[in-house]
Amino acid sequence: MSYRDEEYHAYNGINFTEHSGIDFSKYSLEELKTLWRATLKKGMHGICFSMYEDGQEPGDVITEEQVERRVKILKPYSKWIRSFSCIEGNEHIPRIAHKHGMKTLVGAWLGDDKDDNEKEIEALIQLAKEGVVDIAAVGNEVLYRNDLSLDELLDYIRRVKEALPDIPVGYVDAYYEFSVHPQLVEISDVILSNCYPYWEGCHIDGALHHMQQMFGQASDAGHGKKVIITETGWPSEGGSLKGAFSSEENAMKYFINTQVWAAKANVDVFYFSSFDESWKTGDEGDVGAYWGLWDKHEKLKF
Repeated sequence: MSYRDEEYHAYNGINFTEHSGIDFSKYSLEELKTLWRATLKKGMHGICFSMYEDGQEPGDVITEEQVERRVKILKPYSKWIRSFSCIEGNEHIPRIAHKHGMKTLVGAWLGDDKDDNEKEIEALIQLAKEGVVDIAAVGNEVLYRNDLSLDELLDYIRRVKEALPDIPVGYVDAYYEFSVHPQLVEISDVILSNCYPYWEGCHIDGALHHMQQMFGQASDAGHGKKVIITETGWPSEGGSLKGAFSSEENAMKYFINTQVWAAKANVDVFYFSSFDESWKTGDEGDVGAYWGLWDKHEKLKF
């Protein structure tokens, strides 16, 4: 995900700001690191799975051994894992996660290549029939990238729902897309919403409040359907965007506040992301490589 157009940001609906965040002014850097570790140790609802090591990128076929190593690292800290694709080794993620007792939000990656889309959809359906898919996500930010028309996307979602009547099916995109396209809400069993204050240039001091408002907008659009935050996070280095600055300190603060609020408000959150990935420096710039809780060597950052 990258910079968002400000036209979508004004929202005066449901207010979810009952938790205003921790007062970090009393914490030294070492105390902040201790609190970050303690928060992580308490566990998360979900984590987004980072697939690629240095020198790897989407399109490379990843081994089962690599996936298992990373799943084992994440298991003590998270109940759920979210995957983004069902081919090129990504199919190992839900199988191995289930083997280790974790639940899965499994995504079929859709783009402008119809042949690849067919492979993804068929693989998602197959994984679900194996019993390793707890929630199915048909596409990720497809409308944001303009890879498919709304009607094309709805056809893919409908197809998966018909094949998997007993599994919740949804579509992942930015929180505001569900306000702009009510058809997405109608067809979805669950609203899968990405919420990134960083990409809207929000200062860290207001980031939790802004994320809560994003969640509020998606909830308002959902008309009572369950809303899951499928991505939110803060980069630990790499640059800035307007008032949003990437730093280790800000990354720790955002993670802590997100987890504390999510637990208090009973909101399911998949944190982005697990491991730093060096390939993610295209549209996002340098900052794209530093969203992990673990570094690219699979070591906890703080």
